[in-house]
Order: sequence, then structure tokens, then C-alpha cells
Amino acid sequence: MSRRFVVGKMKTPGTGGKDLRAGYKYSMITTREETSLKQNTTTKPDLEPETFRPNLSEQSDLLQTDQIEKLAKNLPPRTVGYPWTLIYSTAKHGMSLKTLYRSMTGVDTPMLLVIKDSDGQLFGALASEPFKIFKWTGDNMFFIKGDMDSLAFGGGGGEIGLWLDGDLYHGRSHSCKTFDNHILSKKEDFYVQDIEIWAFE
Repeated sequence: MSRRFVVGKMKTPGTGGKDLRAGYKYSMITTREETSLKQNTTTKPDLEPETFRPNLSEQSDLLQTDQIEKLAKNLPPRTVGYPWTLIYSTAKHGMSLKTLYRSMTGVDTPMLLVIKDSDGQLFGALASEPFKIFKWTGDNMFFIKGDMDSLAFGGGGGEIGLWLDGDLYHGRSHSCKTFDNHILSKKEDFYVQDIEIWAFE
């Protein structure tokens, strides 16, 4: 199963085109630090990288623990230490772009969109902050366009990085100038199986 993500600055209906910015309470997550104890010596931390295990408001139907840990390591610093809150899921809320937008009302944090398509591919986008995999190229400002008929991430040259229709049923992914990304799905056109959106608050 491939896992690819792009990111942009999120502009959603009702926000006046403003970027969503963090204004949340601080809380810590604990990380596991392995230590080895030698006879008559001090304790030394293991040199293995730390494991990031964010606290999720509920279990994800799409992401496995190791995938969550890998994503957490690549999220922007301002999301670290904040619980992941599931604000939208097709399994719970149905397939509706309007409901997806409503679920974001009053939320002022970055948003992680996770899509599973009918081919079993897992991909998505992180909104409102540059991401380490497909960074903003600076070629254009086509981060996110959202209306009642579709949701699109990235663009340029007539191609869209990630596009979803108003029913959240059909999608399309293509390389785009905004992120210089690869096609996220197995095929350019795909059918959505499930979606989850996580906020960091």
C-alpha cells in the first residue's frame, strides 16, 4: 500500500480566504526513550530515533500505528504535542463535501486529509503548513480551492494535484506545479472508498 501526501495552505468557504492558523492549548505527548543500563555505569539513551506516538481522539479506520508514527515524524513542528482529533469520517458522516466543510466550522488548526481509494491506495494532504514530502515549489499560489462542487489541492498548467468531487465519490490526482508531486493514486482517476480528516487540537 503506497502512502503519499501533499500539503498546502488551506482556504475554505466561510474563512474569507484566510489561512487556518493554530491557536490551541498546549499539551505534551510522551515519547519512548530506550535506555541501557550497564554495571557501574550511568544510564545512556539508545541512539535509535525516537518513536512519535500522538494521542488520537479515537482509533483510525484507515491508518495503522506505524503509518501514524511515520506521518507524525514529518508533520510541521507546530502540530507536535497536540492530540489528533477526528473531525470527519465517511464511515460516520457519510459521503458529502458539504458535511466535510461543516465539520471544519470553528476549528482553527492544520487539517490532515486521509483518503483510501478503491484500489486500496492510501494518500492525502496536510493543509495550512508546508510538508516535507512535496514542498511548495513557489511557482504559483494554487494551494487549495474549495466550493460546494469540488475540493482541489495544487494546480498549474491545467493539472490538479488532488481533486475530489462534491459527492466525495470520484477523485483525480496528477503532478502539479504547486508541489511538483507524483500522482498520488495508482491511476489518475480513482474512486474514493473512505476519508478521514484529523485536526490537531
